[in-house]
Amino acid sequence: MGSRSSLAVLYCMTIAICVLSASTFASAKQLRVGFYKSTCPSAEAIVRKAVNKAVKLNPGIAAGLIRMHFHDCFVRGCDGSVLLKSTPGIPSERDHPANNPSLRGFEVIDEAKAQIEAICPKTVSCADILAFAARDGSYKLGRINYAVPAGRRDGRVSLLNEVTQSLPPPSFNAKQLIDNFARKGLSADEMVTLSGAHSIGVSRCSSFSTRLYSFNVTHPQDPSMDPHFAAYLKTRCPPPPPTGDPILPLDSRTPHRLDNMYYVEITKRRGLLTSDQTLLSSPATSNMVLNNAKHGSVWAHKFAKAMTKMGSLDVLTGYQGEIRSHCSVVNY
Repeated sequence: MGSRSSLAVLYCMTIAICVLSASTFASAKQLRVGFYKSTCPSAEAIVRKAVNKAVKLNPGIAAGLIRMHFHDCFVRGCDGSVLLKSTPGIPSERDHPANNPSLRGFEVIDEAKAQIEAICPKTVSCADILAFAARDGSYKLGRINYAVPAGRRDGRVSLLNEVTQSLPPPSFNAKQLIDNFARKGLSADEMVTLSGAHSIGVSRCSSFSTRLYSFNVTHPQDPSMDPHFAAYLKTRCPPPPPTGDPILPLDSRTPHRLDNMYYVEITKRRGLLTSDQTLLSSPATSNMVLNNAKHGSVWAHKFAKAMTKMGSLDVLTGYQGEIRSHCSVVNY
């Protein structure tokens, strides 16, 4: 009886996943390149101009926009919910510790949206603007360009507690990362490929200080980390309790260039986060890291494809959701 019950549960779970996947792919198929060609032909150019302006002043904005797109898509799908501000009694994704205060680039999205609304009111979604901006950030710092299928609609719900359930923390190991991405329909190779965005990211010391000072009872310092690299990090990140929480680049070699140097650094045991270095230490992903370290142009091509696929996760299309007038608040 127990085995029959287990099989029934497994069957139901399989059916549920299949239905969810079918729904996801059906919505994604409604996205298309050139969606605003007739309704707002200058939309993508306006976003690109806003991104280029911001990245010229602060290259870190490019990483922020890519990360924002990822955080948006992994919670409720790519519906611009990460852009919504909290309302009385309802804290939003934007205020979750994973996003606040570290998520950057909101002002870029707001600037592009305001300019687009001035010429094409109630036409271009905030979710699409964010997808365009992430692509433009990738091109600005890595010359990685790809066409963005558009037609997303904006969601009307943003809940802080859904972030914890959906986003992988920096402490995840490879298996946990693989499982997390698989729930979104992304493969292990796509997970490793998208992790390459850390080539231009930054992290606070608190996200990896355990690896330096309190890894486990046997090894205070993570033995998988290059000792010389660890010694350098300790000069930047004092032991707890810290007086502050300094920010360091995830890739110290080329912090303002989106390239495969992130993987090269991991092969030298210089991955900053547990979720970085685990990609080499795990047999399930180590060869992917080595291949990406060797073949930068191949990785860049895969990154563009993976970003496009991620950008289609659980999208709202057609008459679902809305087109917000302001990206930080729903329409009333």
